Amino acid sequence: MKNVLPYILCLFLLASCGDEAVPKPKAFLALEYPEANYLPFRLNCPFSFEKNDLSIARPARSSNPCWINLDYQLLNATVFITYQSVNGNIDSLLMDAQRLPLQHTIKADFIEGDIYTNPGHNTYGMFYEVDGDAASQAQFYVTDSVSHFLTGSLYFNKKPNFDSIMPAAAYLKKDMKHLMETLKWQD
Repeated sequence: MKNVLPYILCLFLLASCGDEAVPKPKAFLALEYPEANYLPFRLNCPFSFEKNDLSIARPARSSNPCWINLDYQLLNATVFITYQSVNGNIDSLLMDAQRLPLQHTIKADFIEGDIYTNPGHNTYGMFYEVDGDAASQAQFYVTDSVSHFLTGSLYFNKKPNFDSIMPAAAYLKKDMKHLMETLKWQD
């Protein structure tokens, strides 16, 4: 029996050796958000649009009553909306709006600008998508080139980590595009 024990022990050790442990592959979070339900939104301002009822509209800390923050508490993010009248200053407004996304090039992996036109609503502008660990994941501006200029910027309320915020950023980019598509000037 003493002679058999070492053989059984060796067999047991050999049988326990199997496949090597393999680390799990990297993956993205499978987060799901509620389907967007858009409702008309209007203040005593020269514009209106539809916003996701998931967002809460709050006045921005500004002397301009037409600056609005759309807070998405579920996503820990805010879309900052600013409005300015065009008074012969369209060139400086456009330069500022186009320069803002470029400030994120240091941290951004990619910035893409898409031209936006909607002659039916007399709205024209750009939508910028930013990929990477930049502070803002999306920005836009819309104008009629004569009287109105509106901008929007998406910021998360935490240090950006693109892999973590990518699903939420994609959801909010759709909301921002919907806002642009439904924007109407009130003259």
